Amino acid sequence: MAEKMIVQPEQMHSLSLAFLGDAVFELAVRQRVYQKGIVKLHQLNKETVRYVRADAQAQLVFLIEPFLTEEEADVLRRGRNAKSRHFSRGSSVVEYRHATALEALMGYLFVQHRQQRIDELVDIMMAERGETKV
Repeated sequence: MAEKMIVQPEQMHSLSLAFLGDAVFELAVRQRVYQKGIVKLHQLNKETVRYVRADAQAQLVFLIEPFLTEEEADVLRRGRNAKSRHFSRGSSVVEYRHATALEALMGYLFVQHRQQRIDELVDIMMAERGETKV
């Protein structure tokens, strides 16, 4: 088994973390949506998209900010300030940057092997949006 990799936030590129965090966040949301017992694929996708769209992720950033540690807030800030040439068609530049920040935070926590913290933050996001904890 590989050793846990402990890397300082300033040593990691925010867009690389966001690339990884995009998958981490979507999987966490998909797990929770699946656990609701929805059986129709269209409905599973519709529920998932409520959270993983760039504009939705931008809103979620504001929901979790009060719950973040200083370290997590720094990763979020760096992710928001990362320069990217790509932007989502359905969101503004500001929304896209906030979404990138959330994804960078999820990627950072993942490479730090902090799945429990990812779960806590995703549960907070879903609870704040009116979902019950699964």
